Amino acid sequence: MAKLLIVDDEEKIREMIGKYAAYEGHETVLANDGKMAVDLFRKQDFDLVVMDVMMPEMDGYEALKKMKEIKDVPCIFLTALGQEYDRIYGFDVGAEDYVTKPFSLKELMMRIKVILKRENKSSSKIIVDQLVVDEDAHTVTIDGERVDMANKEYELLLYLLKNRGNALTRQAIISKVWGYEYDSDDRTLDTHMKLLRKDLKEYGNYITTIRGVGYRFEKEI
Repeated sequence: MAKLLIVDDEEKIREMIGKYAAYEGHETVLANDGKMAVDLFRKQDFDLVVMDVMMPEMDGYEALKKMKEIKDVPCIFLTALGQEYDRIYGFDVGAEDYVTKPFSLKELMMRIKVILKRENKSSSKIIVDQLVVDEDAHTVTIDGERVDMANKEYELLLYLLKNRGNALTRQAIISKVWGYEYDSDDRTLDTHMKLLRKDLKEYGNYITTIRGVGYRFEKEI
């Protein structure tokens, strides 16, 4: 399942795409113009954007440019424009594909599937239910909402996830996250682990303390 941002100023079109995508098993968020889409994109994490080109407030080209400044995301443009210049410009601003209106919903879903499959092959994401850690973007999201996390907490989480199911000693964690030469007592690690659990909300319960040893991330991925 992927999280899709559907952007079109025509209510019927965006709702039609949203319903079909939901039927295919995707989570969808709908926006009626480019400005609203960019605002949503700043607050949530999306796997792919399906966006109309001609919209009020902010057109699709400008919206995608602003999104790319935040995070690289694949985008399929919907357009009634059929000229070569318009398609080329769309690719120049970062679009992955172009679908000309009127279009087949089945074909659109197939194009989405192809792009997501290609993206997943080179994915830098570690996913546990609705917890997503993106190494390339250096971001953590829970239920699509970005989590503000200090760098040390982020490095702790990444190390725990990459060694999920394994008991990690305190010394191993400190050496990996702070460096082999770092001289610290156990309280430093415990304090950061406490902060990490707080950042992760309900997912903090997946981090288990192993008395006399260290910590383990329990959830299988």
